[in-house]
Amino acid sequence: MDSYIGKYLEEVREIAGKLDSSKIELVIKFLRELREKKGRLFFLGVGGGAGNAAHAVNDFRKIVGIEAYTPTDNVSELTARVNDEGWRSVFVNWLKVSKLNSNDGVFVFSVGGGSEKENISANIVDALKYAKEVGAKIFGIVGRDGGYTAKVADACIIIPIVSSDTVTAHTESFQAVLSHLIVSHPEIKVAEMKWESVK
Repeated sequence: MDSYIGKYLEEVREIAGKLDSSKIELVIKFLRELREKKGRLFFLGVGGGAGNAAHAVNDFRKIVGIEAYTPTDNVSELTARVNDEGWRSVFVNWLKVSKLNSNDGVFVFSVGGGSEKENISANIVDALKYAKEVGAKIFGIVGRDGGYTAKVADACIIIPIVSSDTVTAHTESFQAVLSHLIVSHPEIKVAEMKWESVK
């Protein structure tokens, strides 16, 4: 057990050292521009990515001052759409009702980033196709090779693979780490976090 813990934590250190900081800086730059245009930010993710999306909505609204939403926060609408229209179209139809436009952004949290060829995370793929159609900016924090998200994104951070046994665990963990890095960055943060404001 101890050897697994040590190996896992060493992988965390290795991933942190391999992250491309220029990609993180690009995400921050585009998000500042989005806020200046009074654009909205829509987070998309399933599973752990959905959990990270919900957390990010809170932080981007409260700390960064960007109007943000995620479809997975509304379980009634989500399940109604899945039941009536199908899983594949659930995100794209939600974005259409939200009147996604060229001032807005779509931010994906996904392990694989979606694959049209393999029909994996097709709901993300279709949502991103629509985002491209309307001219919305696309962001991502994804794993593996980034999949469809990395191909079409304006700014995408890919979590390096250091072990094929822990791709999902590290990708979803670093989505939270990087999301917190972004919202706490002095270039974009507009509100202090509670414990940082307590002296």
